[in-house]
Amino acid sequence: MRVGIVLPTRGLVLSGALPNVDLLARLARRAEELGLDAVWAGDSLTAKPRLEPLSVLAAVAAQTTRLRLGTAVLLAALRGPVLLAQQAATVDLLSGGRLTLGIGVGGSFNPEQRAEWQAAGVGERGHGRRLREVVEIMQALWSGEPVTYSGEHFQLEDVRLGFQPAQTPRVRTLLACHSGDDRLAQYRRAARLADGMISITDSPEQFAEVRRRVLAEVEALGQDPARFGATFYLTVNLNRDGAAAAKEADAWVRAYYGVNYWGERWGPYGTAEAVVERARAYADAGADELIFRFASYDQPSQLELLARDVLPKLR
Repeated sequence: MRVGIVLPTRGLVLSGALPNVDLLARLARRAEELGLDAVWAGDSLTAKPRLEPLSVLAAVAAQTTRLRLGTAVLLAALRGPVLLAQQAATVDLLSGGRLTLGIGVGGSFNPEQRAEWQAAGVGERGHGRRLREVVEIMQALWSGEPVTYSGEHFQLEDVRLGFQPAQTPRVRTLLACHSGDDRLAQYRRAARLADGMISITDSPEQFAEVRRRVLAEVEALGQDPARFGATFYLTVNLNRDGAAAAKEADAWVRAYYGVNYWGERWGPYGTAEAVVERARAYADAGADELIFRFASYDQPSQLELLARDVLPKLR
């Protein structure tokens, strides 16, 4: 089981003060020392302001030697594919092939999210199709060959980057997959374009069913399902005082999102035993990689507790 943590690129800006960016490198270096496998950075432009993820991961690459560096998740449809392909390939080269692009469509559930799309110059509809085109174009550009592409959102003629990422044939890519109605296009997109799936908020039972359906699409393409990864992203707060953990986590989530969107789908908040139990449930459901986000204002202490009390029981 591979285990990673989310770097607090949004948490650093919640106070409105000048962000303590040194914390990101310190957390990454300590995660590597403690034997974790990856650090991850989230994404948003204006809806949930934060530091830009690929820039952060480039800086972290210079401070680490072994950790994989991931986005969880990059809202690729907010961006243009050529510049994004160049940025990702650059980070992959700088890190020696350690980049993972976890990619999702993103939502339009509230005024802040809708304003974010508008600020990026992207229309209100067709975000899933736009994301598919972005990923298709990036992967074509990473081949090193000239790319001509005619899509609904993007048109290219004989465009090339002039260099390739360290990983071949592409930067490792995970596409977000979730339970719910009308998800077949999401599952098929992941099966065709990704090296694995990444999920958040689903229960272990829902995650297992989503994984089953995505792997069916992988098999339908004639590909080996054993090579298709499954990553799950948990939000936790480690504290033997369960009430204190829940109180801090609720305040953190409300500051992060404005409201506590998902309620009990986050967590668990409390003892290491509860976190291990939930993590093992996702492992039993098919996850081969777990990402932990700390719903806490004391990120270094949470990392130490995770490494001491949780990590050894997941290996």
